[in-house]
Amino acid sequence: MTASDPKKELARIARDLRSYVEAEKASGIADVITPARRRGAASGSKKAALLEPVKKEVLSCQRCPLYKTKKNYVFSDGDPEARLVFIGEAPGEDEDIQGIPFVGRAGQLLTKMIEAMGLRRQDVYICNVIKCRPPNNRAPLPEEAAACKGYLLRQIEIIAPKVICCLGKHASEALLDTEVFITKIRGKEFEFNGVTLIPTYHPAYLLRNPPAKKEVWIDLKKIIKILS
Repeated sequence: MTASDPKKELARIARDLRSYVEAEKASGIADVITPARRRGAASGSKKAALLEPVKKEVLSCQRCPLYKTKKNYVFSDGDPEARLVFIGEAPGEDEDIQGIPFVGRAGQLLTKMIEAMGLRRQDVYICNVIKCRPPNNRAPLPEEAAACKGYLLRQIEIIAPKVICCLGKHASEALLDTEVFITKIRGKEFEFNGVTLIPTYHPAYLLRNPPAKKEVWIDLKKIIKILS
């Protein structure tokens, strides 16, 4: 990927993912979630109401020093009633500015990945382990992840999804409570408090390593089958 055409590269990766979906349909495998099974955002739902106190706590959180350097707390995006939750590691610059997770280049690719699955962004729930941006987009420190983990666990408990997709090493480590090599665990199924957890590569990794999109699509297909 060249620095001069990142948008073209992102679009190409997304087209490839969509082509995999079409190939599955053409082969007669009916494991793609259909529009009739989609659900829109449920801002007035019971789960949304239960999440509000958690969000209020996050918006006044001072459990670690990151609150001093962030512009905005970044709580979540999507449907609290969703059966699928995507969890990243931490907000980046664009997320810090907008207060919404996954809205930068990696977030745009995540949106296209979700659409390739036959869903819309508003049909899933998206959040991060860390609710404040680490300076210069560095990896979260263990103590920062520990300070925020309680919020994440409460989000998961309230939403009670069918599948959690951990995006990258840090999100996977936070929920699996162990150091991991994402290359060794991606695509494997784990059990987390009664929920199926599947790690895969972070969209930012795909932007740097487009060939990995084939492996990610294998993981997304597995999620599609579970949801179907």
